Amino acid sequence: MNKPRLWIVIPCYNEQEVLPITAPLFRDKILELAESGKIADDSRVLFVNDGSSDKTWSIIEDLAKQDEHYIGISQSRNRGHQSTLLAGLMEARDKCDITISIDCDGQDDINAMNAMVDHYLDGCEIVYGVRSSRKTDTWFKRTTAQGFYKVINGMGAETVYNHADYRLVSSRVLNHFADFKEVNIFLRGMFPLVGFKSTSVEYERAERIAGESHYPLRKMIKLAIEGITSLSTKPISVITGFGLFTVFLGIVGIIWAIVMVCIGQTVAGWASLACIILFMGGVQLLSLGIIGEYIGKIYLETKQRPRYIISDRTWDKKED
Repeated sequence: MNKPRLWIVIPCYNEQEVLPITAPLFRDKILELAESGKIADDSRVLFVNDGSSDKTWSIIEDLAKQDEHYIGISQSRNRGHQSTLLAGLMEARDKCDITISIDCDGQDDINAMNAMVDHYLDGCEIVYGVRSSRKTDTWFKRTTAQGFYKVINGMGAETVYNHADYRLVSSRVLNHFADFKEVNIFLRGMFPLVGFKSTSVEYERAERIAGESHYPLRKMIKLAIEGITSLSTKPISVITGFGLFTVFLGIVGIIWAIVMVCIGQTVAGWASLACIILFMGGVQLLSLGIIGEYIGKIYLETKQRPRYIISDRTWDKKED
């Protein structure tokens, strides 16, 4: 069996502080795996620049000039983590046998790649990196993150608990994954849909080595909504069920009101009436908002805009 060629795919957005620290770690891991005979010598570290406004892209270009193990591509503008990761995976699928996607910040345990490659050599096409604990998270982030996985699985979407975007994927899987054409992407929920033999590797997540997190609460909430509405229509089913329930309560209320009028026991009740109106108004607005999320996604899908646009490649400049 030929040694598989590995590309480590790393999305980067304004990572000028952490990139010079973590880049050598990724290269050293490539060299270690190659020396142990598990992967091919021509394996690479692919940095994917997400339209950074700092010196990230110039650092990637310098790295590529200094060492052939480093390569990079750049999006034409900032499009978000998921789009950037997808761009890297699609770029790599025809040029390597396996990819391992990992964030640039050094929080994911790079040594878990050894076990990932071992599982691939044993026949697994997808290997998910799963956090063994969340002790480095704040109480709020830990609670909301774990709650998100439970909610999204309860909604009918298939995700791997405590898995983000640290995973090994074979080129065979990526070739089939390329058939998924949707614009609204949530990769950690889409890869399980492809199938093939898979397993998980647990690891401890560390603190960020340098720089600041690019995933504040606002982006985390947006990602959660994106994940739920991209993978499941159950929220609309919940709205329908709740609507039927409120219709039933309304019918009961009408019957009760008619009975009270007939027996002459009606009492003015503006407070209860106001509460009912406010409650139903809130329910209606929330329902319209959820339906609007789906309509908005349909609108974006019908436009069929490109999910990413690559403006630069480091190897193109080498050829020039």
